[in-house]
Amino acid sequence: MNAFLRKRFPLLLSILAGLLMWAGWPTSPLTFLVFIGLVPLLAITDRVKDGRAHFGLVFLAFWIWNTGSTWWVGNTTVPASGIFANAFNALLMSIPWLGYRSALARTGRLTGYFALIVYWLTFEYIHQQWELSWPWLTLGNAFAMRPDWVQWYEYTGTTGGSLWVLLMNILVYQAWRRGQHEPGWFFLWKEGWKPLLLLILPLAASFATGVYKPGVSENTRNVVIVQPNIDPYDEKFTEGAAMDQLHKLLALTKEKTDSSTRFVIWPETALFPSGAWEHLLNDQPEIMAIRQFLTQYPRAKIVTGASTFRRYAGTEDVPSTARVTNGDTYYDAFNSSIQVDTSQNIQIYHKAKLVPGVELTPYMRYLPFMKKLALDMGGISGSYGLTPGVPLFFNPDEQCNIFTAICYESVYGDFVAEKVRQGANLLVVCTNDGWWGNTEGHRQHLQYARLRAIETRRWVARSANTGISAFITPRGAVIDAQPYWEPAVIEHAVTPYYHQTFYVKYSGYIARAPVIFCILLVAYTIVLRVIRRRYVENI
Repeated sequence: MNAFLRKRFPLLLSILAGLLMWAGWPTSPLTFLVFIGLVPLLAITDRVKDGRAHFGLVFLAFWIWNTGSTWWVGNTTVPASGIFANAFNALLMSIPWLGYRSALARTGRLTGYFALIVYWLTFEYIHQQWELSWPWLTLGNAFAMRPDWVQWYEYTGTTGGSLWVLLMNILVYQAWRRGQHEPGWFFLWKEGWKPLLLLILPLAASFATGVYKPGVSENTRNVVIVQPNIDPYDEKFTEGAAMDQLHKLLALTKEKTDSSTRFVIWPETALFPSGAWEHLLNDQPEIMAIRQFLTQYPRAKIVTGASTFRRYAGTEDVPSTARVTNGDTYYDAFNSSIQVDTSQNIQIYHKAKLVPGVELTPYMRYLPFMKKLALDMGGISGSYGLTPGVPLFFNPDEQCNIFTAICYESVYGDFVAEKVRQGANLLVVCTNDGWWGNTEGHRQHLQYARLRAIETRRWVARSANTGISAFITPRGAVIDAQPYWEPAVIEHAVTPYYHQTFYVKYSGYIARAPVIFCILLVAYTIVLRVIRRRYVENI
C-alpha cells in the first residue's frame, strides 16, 4: 500500500463500514452484508490510537449508515430535523464503540469484545425505553426481509438478531486478523470455520422450526382492511373534509364487508383529523354514521385511528403534557385508536410510544417552556398526551383481544410482547406512512411488522393510509400487500392464537440481561482501575 492510501486507510474503512451497513439494510436484498459491515470499525479501533480521530471515524460510519437508510425522516415541514435526527442517532451509536475502545485498551481483546456486545445491546435496550427513542436501526431489524432466517425470534426477539450480527462481525474480523500472520490459506481452517459455523447454526435452527403449528383450534375471524389513500399534507387535515373522508372509508369498506366480517381496520387518524372530545364521542356525526353502517353487519366492529381530546377534572392530577384552554380547563390531545360497534361502548387506546420531536417534546416535564417546539405532524400542534387508555380492545363475544399498534409502535418488540402477555391474540397496525412520501420509510415499516408476527406468533392486520396495507402470518409471510398511493380494500380470515412464545413470556428478562452485564462490567472496570492505581502505579 502506498503512502497516500496508508494515511487515508482509516477514513476509507469508515466510509466502507457505513456503505456496507446501508447496503445490507432493508429493503436491500443484500442482507448478508450486515455480517461484515462492522468489521471495518473493528479494524479502525485497532489501528487508530488518537481518541478524537477514532471517535470521528466511528461517527462518520454511523452517520453514513443512518443517512443512507433513514434520510426520509427529513420529509417533514422542517427538513433540517432529518439532518439532526440522523446525526444525533449516529452520535448515540458511537458511544458503545468508545466503551469498547476503552475496554480493549485496559482489559484485553476477549474482554473488549464482550464489552462491545454488552454495551451495544444495552444501548439498544435504552434506545427503546427513553423519550428520545428511535429503535429503527436496531441490528436485529436487519433480517426483516428474511423471516426464514430468524424463525427463532420467537425465543430471543431482535436482541438475538443483534447478538448474531455482532458475533459474526467479531469472528470474521478475528479470522481476517489471523490471516495477516498465517501463511497461505492456513488460517481458513484454523479460524474461518468459526464464523461459518455461527452463520449456519441459526439458519439451521430457523429451518428446524418447521411449519408453525398452533396449539389451539383454528377458529378464524374474517377481517377487512381499508387503505383510503388520503394525502396527509394537502387533503387529510383540510378544514371541513372529515365527513367526505368518512364516506370514502365507508364506501371502500362496503366492497368487502359481509355477514361473516368480524373486524374492519382503518388507518391512523382516520377519524376526527381536527380532534374530538372523548366524553362526547357518541354524539359525533362520524360515530353515528358508522353505527348506521354497522346495522347492516351487526357482528362487525370497526377499529380505527382517531385524534381525540381528554379533559381533566379539577380533582385529577394534571400531567405535564396537558394543555390549557379558557384559562382553567386542562386537557390532553391523543393519537388514539378506537373500536366502534353498534353499542354505546367505545374502547379508546392512546398511543404510548410517541415520535420524539414530532409527537413528543422529550422530557417536557423538566423543560415546560419547550412544549410548543413539537412539530405539527398530526393536525394538532404541541406534544401528544401519555395518559393511558385501554391496553387492548377486548371482545369476549369473539374471543379476540386486539392490540392496535399505532404507527411506529410496531417497531418496539418488547412493547408489543408486553401487550401479548396482557392477552392480545390479534395484532393490528394502524399507520399513516404518507408523511414520508414514496421512500424506503413505508417499505421498511411494513417489513418490521413481520418480525412482530414471528416474535409473538400472532396474525398482523396492517392498515396504512397510503400503503402498504397487508396481512402478515405468524411466520412473517406477507399476504395481499397493496400498492403504494392507491386506494384499496382487502379481506382475509385470521386466527386469534392464545399461547405465548418463550420471547413473549420472558422478553423483559431477555432485554434487560445485557444491562445487568453492563453494570457488572462497568463495576469491574472501576475496581480494576482503582486496584491498578493503588498497587501498580504507586510502585
